[in-house]
Amino acid sequence: MQSSSRIVKEIIDQSLGWMVLIILSPLFWLIAGIIRLETPGPAFFRQERIGQDGRPFVAYKFRSMVDHAASLGLGLNVAAHDARITRMGKFLRNTSLDELPQVFNVLQGEMSLVGPRPTLAYQVAAYNDFQRRRLLVKPGITGWAQVNGRNAISWEERITLDVWYVDHWSLTLDLLIMRRTLKTWVRKEGLYGPAGVNYDFAAPS
Repeated sequence: MQSSSRIVKEIIDQSLGWMVLIILSPLFWLIAGIIRLETPGPAFFRQERIGQDGRPFVAYKFRSMVDHAASLGLGLNVAAHDARITRMGKFLRNTSLDELPQVFNVLQGEMSLVGPRPTLAYQVAAYNDFQRRRLLVKPGITGWAQVNGRNAISWEERITLDVWYVDHWSLTLDLLIMRRTLKTWVRKEGLYGPAGVNYDFAAPS
C-alpha cells in the first residue's frame, strides 16, 4: 500500500469513525445500560488481538455472552443456540452491533473500518508465511472475507481472502466492501458455520 493511499485511508477511518461515534453515541449508552441490567458483568468485552505487523492490542466489543464465557461451554467457539449468549447478546450478534465499540479501536489507530478481522495470538503463532501476510495491514471492522462467507467458510478460506485483499487493496475495493457489508448485515449472512457452530481454527498443514 503506497504511503499516499495509506494516508487517505486513515483520513477516511478517522472521519467516518468520529461521525459514527457522534451520531450513535445515544445507542452506545442504551446498549451498555441494557447489558448491565440483564446480567452481571461489564458492558464491554475486552480481548487481546493481534494487529498490523503482529502488534497486540485490546479490541472492544459489547458483551454478548455471560461474563467469563470463554471458560465455559465451547470456550472460544460459539454456536447459534449457545446457552452462554444472553437475550440482548443474541440481538447484538444477529445485527452485528456487538462489533460497534471497535470504532474506538479505529479512532485509536489500531484498526481500520475495512481490513482482515483481528485475530488471536495462538492463531498467529500457527500461521505459515503466506498467512502472515494478512498482518501487513490494519485489521478491520469488516473485510473481504466478511462479505464473502464470514463464519460460513473455513479459516483457511477466510485467510486466503484476506491475503487477496492485502494484495489488491484500493479505495474502490474498500467502498465495495462497505456497500456489501450493508447487504450482508440486512440478510444476516454467515453468522455461524455448518450446523450452527463456528469453525475451529486449524493450523496450516
